[in-house]
Amino acid sequence: MSEPKQAIVEVRELSKTVRDAGGDALTILHSLSFQLFPRESVAIVGASGSGKSTLLGLLAGLDTPSTGHVLIEGQDLFARDEDGRAALRGARIGFVFQSFQLLPNLTALENVMLPLELRGDPQAKARATRMLQRVGLGERLQHRPRVLSGGEQQRVALARAFVVEPALLLADEPTGSLDHATGAQVMALMDELNRESGTTLVLVTHDERLAARCQRQLRIEAGRLSEVAEGASPVAPDGAAVPA
Repeated sequence: MSEPKQAIVEVRELSKTVRDAGGDALTILHSLSFQLFPRESVAIVGASGSGKSTLLGLLAGLDTPSTGHVLIEGQDLFARDEDGRAALRGARIGFVFQSFQLLPNLTALENVMLPLELRGDPQAKARATRMLQRVGLGERLQHRPRVLSGGEQQRVALARAFVVEPALLLADEPTGSLDHATGAQVMALMDELNRESGTTLVLVTHDERLAARCQRQLRIEAGRLSEVAEGASPVAPDGAAVPA
């Protein structure tokens, strides 16, 4: 009998409550529990305001929960202080955003080199160059974001995310600011890079067509995990897998 697959991410009873303008408690996420496994692609879907981006911020440790835990490769994000969470993000998590988040005064090459340089990688330039060539921008290394198209900027962002070989890649509406054809091309490239790298991809999207490209879908409705698509592995409140 084969051993059960080890989750790369475990979410246990995760909740987020804030105060509204009147001082009343507003619960954005209600006791979510699920697992993500190595090499998976998972879409988090739901209407605007359902809590998708809040969940992504918690998975990244960019926000803190009201209750619950997020474990990345067995390490509890919220048992760490802010510096500790930042160190874990830098080592194991990559990001792709709708608005690209490229530094405007840096070239494409410099943008991709930056996370490697922050790690002290002596091969930063060579690795960044190879990754930009991989995403089809080998002739655009010295161009700054303002002279690149939206699709090219998102390719630079993908190169920057994947060049650090993250265990987990979080993508927040990565094609939301692109036209349909360009968005489809970018998503296809993300699929290819994800397969090549063996990264676990978590994609937040309201686009059902993009979600359908992923192996699993988690649906958030009014802050609750209301549906887990076939092939998912829900977990009980104590973190143990729920028997099928």
